[in-house]
Amino acid sequence: MNQSISYVIPIFNEEVNLEKIIFRIKTAFEKNKLCSYEIIFVDDGSTDNTLSTIKKFIKEGHPIKCISLTRNFGHQAALSAGLKYPKNDFIAILDGDLQDPPEIINIFLNYIDEGYDVVYGVRKKRKEVFYKILAYKAFYQILSKLSNIKIPLDSGDFCLLTQKALFAINKVPEKNRFIRGIRSYIGLNQIGVPYERDERYSGESKYSFNKLLKLACDGIFSFSDKPLKITSSIGIFISLLSLFLIMGLLIQRIFSIEILGYSPKDIPGYTSIIITNIFISGIQLFALGIIGEYISRIFVETKKRPTYLVREVIDK
Repeated sequence: MNQSISYVIPIFNEEVNLEKIIFRIKTAFEKNKLCSYEIIFVDDGSTDNTLSTIKKFIKEGHPIKCISLTRNFGHQAALSAGLKYPKNDFIAILDGDLQDPPEIINIFLNYIDEGYDVVYGVRKKRKEVFYKILAYKAFYQILSKLSNIKIPLDSGDFCLLTQKALFAINKVPEKNRFIRGIRSYIGLNQIGVPYERDERYSGESKYSFNKLLKLACDGIFSFSDKPLKITSSIGIFISLLSLFLIMGLLIQRIFSIEILGYSPKDIPGYTSIIITNIFISGIQLFALGIIGEYISRIFVETKKRPTYLVREVIDK
């Protein structure tokens, strides 16, 4: 089979994992029928010895290309940078912590032979702390309910693409990148393959709570306008409820009707007024927050700043 593959791997402070990643990919590649491979590392502004370690492996003759970014732009931006460089027939996307086994790519290749353009991994089991597992499940369920397109549950960035799929992904111009959503958006022939996600090989996860929250917001607000519609529906409901309440109070005042022990002659309750004001204010702030999320994304898109900046490309 005279075909080749590129392994695209965004990394940030992963110097302790590099040697193992390269070894695992080389070993996995030798078990498939492809003729050549390359590893494209995207150094997302690492502050340890990641970049110098990659340069050492390149000098030793390993088929590696490194895209060094000027600073830390984030995982999705780094991945977008890496997807601009592959020239080989197939493109595999992996994480730099070896939680996505390179050996599974060989299974994905069988589905490419069947005519699929995108083969993505579906995590059937996670080896992570329970609260992270619960948070991920909740996110994917919310995303599935709100998204305007079908984004598969428990499918991360781990996948194998043909050049046709890569071309389509790179044509999507938006700045707030959510690659797994964009991957679903392009269509073509896609299939999910269940796999068991491994534990991180070594080191600590670079995804803090804030970064995970941002990724979740990018996924939800970039691929759905339902939060705006839900907020509008809540506003209409509260407005109608308030209208009926006003009508009831007017009727009570005009006909001096006693309701729940209160008559128009009684002084209105302080507690009920405060609770109502807090409730309405909370709804208003929530609505403004939802609108603000969309406006912030419009703001980023209109500035037309690049998603990432490349310091240098190292391949020899």
